[in-house]
Amino acid sequence: MSDDSAQQPGERIASHIAHNARVWNYWLGGKDHYQVDEQVGDMVTSMYPSIGEVARADRAFLGRAVAFLAGEAGVRQFLDIGTGLPTVDNTHEVAQRIAPDARIVYVDNDPIVLTHARALLTSTAEGATNYVDADAHDPRAIVEAASTTLDFDRPVAIMLLGILNFVLDTEEAAAIVRRLVDAVPSGSYVVLTHPTLELGGEGNEAAMKFWNENATPPITARTGAEVLGFLDGLELVEPGLVSCARWRSEAGEEGPLVAQFGVVARKP
Repeated sequence: MSDDSAQQPGERIASHIAHNARVWNYWLGGKDHYQVDEQVGDMVTSMYPSIGEVARADRAFLGRAVAFLAGEAGVRQFLDIGTGLPTVDNTHEVAQRIAPDARIVYVDNDPIVLTHARALLTSTAEGATNYVDADAHDPRAIVEAASTTLDFDRPVAIMLLGILNFVLDTEEAAAIVRRLVDAVPSGSYVVLTHPTLELGGEGNEAAMKFWNENATPPITARTGAEVLGFLDGLELVEPGLVSCARWRSEAGEEGPLVAQFGVVARKP
């Protein structure tokens, strides 16, 4: 990535409007955000006090899912769509600790994320990382760009953590997943998290309404049935669709019940 490519998107960053990537960074204890992100983040927290726990649980789920895929499942290629701002234990760090030859492509079309993308491009000598500036609404462009780093004739883990909730039309979201799955061979996986109103969290619905009125991009919750609809034809990995904090949580611990689904599914 050239210096020019890193500088160009800065002109598109709207620092006066709260943005998901920065607010999420704030909830995770990061420093890459503005005052408006803190203000909106604090208001959402006042309405839905467990949102910080959701953010942390989603991040921990990523670590466990990638560890399973790189370890037990033997996956060596990861396509992480909707990357967000870099933090600790990014996908490539978890995967390459287990499998140094793992290859990872990050995808986002957020200028904020692009300005920080170099932090995602460190790699072991045996493996590779790359960053693609592309929109989740255009899976064909994503696959085409990622194919310079990933071999789509070999299994790929498609990571869709907290991204489909920004595709407001459910049929369109399902079509995106379907096109991505069609591009990868048998033995590939889909890893997905998604907010829901079915797992409790008083104030969650009101907080989402506030978000949609005061921040970007707009968000939607979905039912478990709708989330499972994204995975038609795939085999769910145990324990199936659960609160993301409870997907293969640490030994002996059930994990909290957070209002965010987590699931891993395999393409047969």
